[in-house]
Amino acid sequence: MRGVVMHAPGDVRVEDRPDPRIEHPGDAIIKVSAACVCGSDLWPYRGVEKLDGATPMGHEYVGIVQEVGSEVTTLKPGQFVVGSFWASDNTCEICRAGYQSGCVHRVLMGTVGTQAQYARIPLADGTLVATPEVPPADLIPGYLAASDVLGTGWFAAVAAEAGPGKTVAVVGDGAVGLLAVLAARQLGAERIIAMSRHEPRQQLAREFGATDIVTERGDEGIARIKDLTGGLGAHSVVEAVGTQESMMQAINSARHGGHVGFVGVTHDVSLPGLELFGALVHLHGGPAPVRRFLPELMQLIGDRTIDPGRVFDLDLPLDRAAEGYQAMDERRAIKTLLRP
Repeated sequence: MRGVVMHAPGDVRVEDRPDPRIEHPGDAIIKVSAACVCGSDLWPYRGVEKLDGATPMGHEYVGIVQEVGSEVTTLKPGQFVVGSFWASDNTCEICRAGYQSGCVHRVLMGTVGTQAQYARIPLADGTLVATPEVPPADLIPGYLAASDVLGTGWFAAVAAEAGPGKTVAVVGDGAVGLLAVLAARQLGAERIIAMSRHEPRQQLAREFGATDIVTERGDEGIARIKDLTGGLGAHSVVEAVGTQESMMQAINSARHGGHVGFVGVTHDVSLPGLELFGALVHLHGGPAPVRRFLPELMQLIGDRTIDPGRVFDLDLPLDRAAEGYQAMDERRAIKTLLRP
C-alpha cells in the first residue's frame, strides 16, 4: 500500500509500505476513506521533535472495515467507522471514568500511521464507532474531524467548563481552537472570544459562534480580554497551542475561580509556581479522551447540526501529502485533508 513517511524535518514522502495485517485478535483492518495532517505533525516536520528514523505518519482516520480479528464482536466488514487518535479498550477503570486517552492498554495511533491506504486499528471494539450506514461523501470531512480536532476542541471546552452564561476565550486559531469555538457555542456559552490575527480564521471562528475577535497576544491580549470582561477575565479559557506564551496567556486571561482547558501539545512549558498560586484558576487538560465524545459528536454530524469539516481548507490526494504539510507549516492552510 501507499503511505506517508517522514524521513527528516521537512522531508515527507509517500512510498510503498507493507499492507497491514491482523496482529492481535482484537485488531481490525480498515480501508482509509480520508486522513489528514495534524498540527502536532508539524512539530517533527519543523525539527522541534526528534524523529527516530523514517516514521509512518498520521493518527486521524475514517474508513471502511475490511477485516476483524477473532475477538472483535461489535464490528463487521463493510461498516464505516470513526476512531480516536488513541486506541483504547473502553472497558478499563480509567476508560469507564471517561479518560480513554489514559486507558491502561492504550495505543497511540501515531505509532501505526494512518496517512495511508489501509490501517490496522488495535483494540477495535473499544476504539471504533460505526455509523448506521455508509455516509454520503460530503459528511466524511466532518466525521474525520471527529477523530481528533473536534473531539479535542470539545474536550478543551468541557475541561474549561464552558456553558450557559459563561464567557469563553480561546487561545489558538488552528483547527482545534476553531472547533473549541464551535464546541463552546454548542455547550451554550453566552460570549465566545476568539484570539486570532488571521482574517480567514477569524471569519470561520465567527461562523462557528465567536462573538468577539482579539488580535493582540501576550500581555496585550490578556489586557484586551480583561477589558472585554469588566476587568475580571473570562470564566472559561481554552489553550490550544502548547507554547509557554499561549499557556500563560490562557491562565492570565481567566478570572479568579475560572477554568482553563489546555489541549495544545506542550513544548518547553513551565508554570511559575507563585504566579499560578495567585491566579486562583482551575487547570484541566491533556490528550483528549475523544472516544468519550464520539457517539454524541457523530450524531451531531450525521444529522447536520454541526459541520466541523469546514476546518479542512486544503483537500489533496494522498500522493501530494508533502504539499499539505508545507501549506500548513506556512499557514496557508488551516488543515489538510488527504484522500488515499
